Amino acid sequence: MADRSSRPILAAESVTALGKEVRGAVLVAGSHGGIIACYLGASAGAHALILNDAGCGRDNAGVAGLEWLEAIGMAAATVSHDSARIGDGLDALARGVISHANRPARAVGVAPDMRASEAAERLRLAATPFAKPTPYAEGRWHVADAGGAQVWALDSVGKLVREDAGRILIIGSHGALHGGRPETALNLHDAPVAARAAVFHDAGGGCERAGITRLAELDRRGIAAATVAHSSARIGDGRSMWQDGVLSHVGEVAMACGWRARMRLRDLILTAL
Repeated sequence: MADRSSRPILAAESVTALGKEVRGAVLVAGSHGGIIACYLGASAGAHALILNDAGCGRDNAGVAGLEWLEAIGMAAATVSHDSARIGDGLDALARGVISHANRPARAVGVAPDMRASEAAERLRLAATPFAKPTPYAEGRWHVADAGGAQVWALDSVGKLVREDAGRILIIGSHGALHGGRPETALNLHDAPVAARAAVFHDAGGGCERAGITRLAELDRRGIAAATVAHSSARIGDGRSMWQDGVLSHVGEVAMACGWRARMRLRDLILTAL
């Protein structure tokens, strides 16, 4: 028990860039609690996870990873998107309040309304996952052409490629800057990607409207940017956003192009560009 109680508790802005130090640790990350984020945290070797519920959203996609992790016996929980900034694991650890916990997490007393810091302490004592996570791949798809540009749907900003410059990107990631850092708005290996337009998921907006903070930075870069409402499409699912997304917040550059909140994303791109 002593060894288990001394497990490190680590914070990360995102599960998309985790190092070896995560192995065996309780990880509090700013990512949403969807399946792909839980897969990445588990694959990195974390002992247990605390993520952000992203407002839960359509089909409860923002917390879907918790049940998915039960299949390997891994304890996981989410903090309420209203209690801490999404994209900021340190803030989640400092201010987060638990909203959902899976069975392995509940087995060590993690429960809704608990402070994330206390939950992290309890998760040190959670049972060790008894299996590796089932492979789960993020995707990217060329879904249309509009206004002389290719339209691509990406499950995550982690699927960016250099060739995305000039394209219209529908990205399943939350619209928050990681740790509030402008360079995380739309970058590949620290180099800005000059997309024609980029649409993210608003993750319910959340604490201090963190879920839409990429928009102002993309305005500064001259990129049309917007978010879709968390209730309209599944977070972490670019095709869901393309098929069903409804705009919730629109940047100034996009506003100048005629984009408005409550527009259906697919109709807007296919008819207005």
